[in-house]
Amino acid sequence: MNRVLFLLMLSVLINYIDRSNLSIAAPLIKDELGLSAWQLGKLLSAFFWTYALMQIPAGWLVDRLDVKWVFAAGLFIWSAATAVTGALHGFAALLIVRVILGLGESVAFPSYSKILCGHFRESRRGFANAMIMTGLALGPALGILVGGVAVARFGWRSFFVVLGLAGLLWLAPWVSWMPTRTVPFSHRSSSGAGYLSILRQRSAWGTCIGQSSINYFLYFLVTWLPFYLVRERHLTMNAMAREGALVFLMSAISSVVTGRLGDRWIRAGASPTAVRKGWMAFGHVGIGLALMFITLTKGSLFVVMLGLVGAFLGISICNSWAFPQSLAGPHMVGRWVGVQNFAGNLAGAVAPALTGFLLDRTGSFYWPFFIPAAVAWIGALAWYFVVGPLEEVDWRKYSRMVPVILTQVHDPSGT
Repeated sequence: MNRVLFLLMLSVLINYIDRSNLSIAAPLIKDELGLSAWQLGKLLSAFFWTYALMQIPAGWLVDRLDVKWVFAAGLFIWSAATAVTGALHGFAALLIVRVILGLGESVAFPSYSKILCGHFRESRRGFANAMIMTGLALGPALGILVGGVAVARFGWRSFFVVLGLAGLLWLAPWVSWMPTRTVPFSHRSSSGAGYLSILRQRSAWGTCIGQSSINYFLYFLVTWLPFYLVRERHLTMNAMAREGALVFLMSAISSVVTGRLGDRWIRAGASPTAVRKGWMAFGHVGIGLALMFITLTKGSLFVVMLGLVGAFLGISICNSWAFPQSLAGPHMVGRWVGVQNFAGNLAGAVAPALTGFLLDRTGSFYWPFFIPAAVAWIGALAWYFVVGPLEEVDWRKYSRMVPVILTQVHDPSGT
């Protein structure tokens, strides 16, 4: 499965370049189309409308159908949408294609967790998830670093076309290397269990709150950091590319390091619950503090704060998908991740638009940075105190609820 894990890392790298490319070109698109900050915020958030709404259907699809083909179809849709973006000229057309991009990318994270849950033991999932998160971090990093230079030199339209066509090349090795339906059936049968069963779990609510926290500060950075560096810090496109890439490169490094450390501690006998929760709380508290200090620092200290934001970002996102993989088990993980990512991406949809609104009203980035910091601290509380022990739910008791209810309904004695 090493080749498949590499392809998954590469796919999430493509995924995050494609969803963050609009923010890289945002200053040029804003000027070319004469958009307000509010309109730009709507464009940046439009992706999340369908991405969030399709999470629950996507989770159902990857649990019911062959994840290999569900994921291939999604990647084709989002890469084609990226390529088409380079040929568009109006605000409405750009809005529509961003909605289609969200539709295609909605299958990604339910698919990742379905595959990792079925093919990697608990003590190996930290590193496997870290590799996915490395791709997540390297996507915006390469997008900003290479994309910023490419947009400055060749224009934003060519950048989108080349990205979209390059993404389609990924499909050939995926079809060849990814096995079909190899996940064994769980001893804790999920027959009869569904979305209502998931919503009965306190831990599910904890992961939803925690994921909302992550998505708020993550997509604030992905969508608005390049604009902030150019317009507020007055960096050139090339300088923006370097400083912006630093955040996500540090995130990639810290994801791999903390993922390996977590797995090593678990193999040495540490509790997965203590290890995963500890990392999540530490990362969330740290990124909240770093985001607060960004607006107060200048020069080399400002660059240090950017690096710390990236390091704590990597720690925060590294274990977030290990939670549902442990709690849901291989035959419910797609649906659990669908619920978790649906809730999370509602925050993802709010963050870019709210930032644009606040920027129009205040003319300052103080509140746009303070809000994700506060949200990060709320997330730390959710991961640590609301989520319970990281043990697979016994879905069999939910399977038994159905016949009991039916017996009560059809009992002729009325008792």
